[in-house]
Amino acid sequence: MSEPSKHLEQLFFEVFEALPRQGPGNCASTAKAFALCHDLPVSPAVLDLGCGVGEQTRHLADLTSGPIAAVDNHAPNVERLRAAIAEHGLAERISATVGDMANLNLPPASFDLVWSEGAFYNIGLDKALRISHKLLRSDGYLVFSDAVWCKQNPPPEVKAAFDSDYPDMGTVADVLATIERHQFSLIGHFTLPDEAWWDDFYTPMLQRIEELRSRYAADKEAITALDQIAREPEMHRRHSDYYAYEFFVARRV
Repeated sequence: MSEPSKHLEQLFFEVFEALPRQGPGNCASTAKAFALCHDLPVSPAVLDLGCGVGEQTRHLADLTSGPIAAVDNHAPNVERLRAAIAEHGLAERISATVGDMANLNLPPASFDLVWSEGAFYNIGLDKALRISHKLLRSDGYLVFSDAVWCKQNPPPEVKAAFDSDYPDMGTVADVLATIERHQFSLIGHFTLPDEAWWDDFYTPMLQRIEELRSRYAADKEAITALDQIAREPEMHRRHSDYYAYEFFVARRV
């Protein structure tokens, strides 16, 4: 790996580990999606896959009264969540574990609700839905958000960015077809509002980047890496009409 790549990886984690969320989302959207899950048990067993630092995990603890298992493959994210769990007195409700969502050592049919915000792309939607279907009890709910295309022929900058991170990204219709193919019944879906991109994600990201610019002012390669990270929110300012994040709520058939 070249030195600039090492800088990019290091700076990526220094930026993203400090954010309230590691992707688009907000508490209002989490609550809106959860409200579509009717007839859940009084104390549902919840699994949050790709939880990041767990902002939505802790909000799910406010919305439910059952146990929540949170899994993320990045240990520093899990450590931050564990610290928040201890700070808020949630140790009896939430367990946070470092793990690979593609290889979970969990018994089948053990959850009433599988939740994932912006993380399924890491293993591919097909595999994520197969795993979720196996882990859910009969009539259990799957709730997830995913990036989707809104318009054809995106600018080269946008296409290159998503081809790098999510080459299989589709439209809302593509995701709905995948949901049906994996024996889920769609309950509803909605697009995340623009504030879900900015309030807890891009605005803190840009603030963090400026902090790190000061820290690494004498390191030209670090500044180049920070400039590269900063392109994402700037691309969103210019081209957000081409793509979105969509929340999907489905029930195991």
